[in-house]
Amino acid sequence: MQPDIFYKKRIETLEIQYQQLLQKKSLLGWLRFGAILAIGLAVYFLWPSGTGTVAVAVVALLVAFTRLVFMDLANKTAIKHTQHLKKINEAELKALAHDYYHFEDGHEYIPATHPYAGDLDIFGRASLYQYCNRTTSDMGGAALAQWLLQPAGIHEILQRQEAAKELSATPEWRQELQAYGMEQKITGTTQQRLHEWLDAEPHFINNSTWKVLQYAVPALIITVIALNMADIITNPVRNIFLLASALLALVMAKKIAPLHLQVSRMADELAVLANSVHLIEQTGFKSPLLSSLQSKFVLENKPASVQLKQLKKIVERLDLRLNPVVFIPLAVILQWDIQQAMALEKWKQRNKQNINDWFEAIGKFEALHSFAGLAFNHPEWCYPVFKEAHFFIAGENIGHPLINAAKRVNNDISITSREELMLITGSNMAGKSTYLRSIGVNTVLAMAGAPVCARSFTLSPVQIISSMRIADNLEESTSTFYAELKKLKAIIDRVNAGEKIFILLDEILRGTNSLDRHTGSVALVKQLIKHKAACIIATHDVELAKLKDNYPDNILNYHFDVQVANDELYFDYKLKEGICNSLNASILMKKIGIEL
Repeated sequence: MQPDIFYKKRIETLEIQYQQLLQKKSLLGWLRFGAILAIGLAVYFLWPSGTGTVAVAVVALLVAFTRLVFMDLANKTAIKHTQHLKKINEAELKALAHDYYHFEDGHEYIPATHPYAGDLDIFGRASLYQYCNRTTSDMGGAALAQWLLQPAGIHEILQRQEAAKELSATPEWRQELQAYGMEQKITGTTQQRLHEWLDAEPHFINNSTWKVLQYAVPALIITVIALNMADIITNPVRNIFLLASALLALVMAKKIAPLHLQVSRMADELAVLANSVHLIEQTGFKSPLLSSLQSKFVLENKPASVQLKQLKKIVERLDLRLNPVVFIPLAVILQWDIQQAMALEKWKQRNKQNINDWFEAIGKFEALHSFAGLAFNHPEWCYPVFKEAHFFIAGENIGHPLINAAKRVNNDISITSREELMLITGSNMAGKSTYLRSIGVNTVLAMAGAPVCARSFTLSPVQIISSMRIADNLEESTSTFYAELKKLKAIIDRVNAGEKIFILLDEILRGTNSLDRHTGSVALVKQLIKHKAACIIATHDVELAKLKDNYPDNILNYHFDVQVANDELYFDYKLKEGICNSLNASILMKKIGIEL
């Protein structure tokens, strides 16, 4: 089924479910009203029969009313979940129409310096990250960013490919995972607070005094209250015991305050994490990577989802200290803070070694879901094939994924040896830079384990390094030319070190005069050939292409050209063999008013 048809049908199904849930909500509301009315009528009509009969009827109706309240809460949760699922499918339909700007763009992951992130639009608005991203947690976003920034090894890439293929075949399951995440974003702040709490030394569970007080004080206070109600002890005596318990509770409140600060107000995020983990626990996976990630949630005593729900409940109980009306009686009678502190430290003892693995695994599931979404939305894309030997790259119908498919022009590539350097000449605006970015972006996707925008794509495992966008830096007093020299030095150092890199250069040495530019470019090309560096260079300097006369086995000349008719330019954006012979700069300058 084509992705657009799937999403439209899914929206129709979800809309029906949504209307049914709204009807159920209305019905439950009337039933609760009926239960309250029935309680009043029972008291009125059964009073003559005695208080025992009234009590039985009222208790039965209160039980029914409570059951209805919980059913209504569950129904409200289902309504919210269905709304999230609808939004997911509506967002995917927009993405298919190349409107993907509502997804998070990962601007917070933009590195100060990186071999290719700035040149290839990895982060920010209209970026590769924004196009791929379907993560909902900070862990998922960070995992996806890391995969796009750091090429993986072949084994890891193949595992990610297999996992993405499996997940792409289960779009409804993936949407369930995403919908749970949309209920409340799991933040890195929460993970950090939990991490700090887990690393902190326990203060209560190993202290025998607190263990005794945990049970002795509540037992004593409850006994005193019972004896007072039976008129065995007087009110003043009871009040002395309550005051003593209150003072102890006040002391405990101060001791528990730092602990509460660490774990408070994270119950909603823990609930989301528990729901997501439970969904993963209940699913059977075939791919090794998915099975390995799932195993992080399999514990000897209880499943991770159960443990997380227990932690959520403890945190919720501890958060009652934010409600004085409820908290004060609990603190005085039950020493509430001691009970929750003990429960938290017992939980920490059981799960200290696991919780960071849970966060990491959820993040990787979300990142894989993002890659699976790419594959599902683009069935015409392919998963790349890898060759161990360095260097090889070949592909057919390679396009830039960030260009709308209706406007995109695809091209091929073939560099079969590290001794071959691809030199692309061409007119202004003819497509040289876009071609470089198409090759670069798809190589980044390939090395991350994602599908690529191509009919076929085969390459050696490689690290992209590029010099395409150069900007000066006033803070560092760095000119555009010097900034480019710094980039080129980083490339040359890695070439000289023999690293397996794939270089993309666009209009090298553009910041200096034409003579020095040509001389430097020739020297750089010769040096790259000498060190057998895999490279594509795009340039307006057609004289560079003549180096093929001296290096016939090393330089591959290609070009993009332009057709001119009646002072109008026509581009086909197709890569062709040979050197470009058509120029268009003078026509463009005339069009803006320069008198030539």
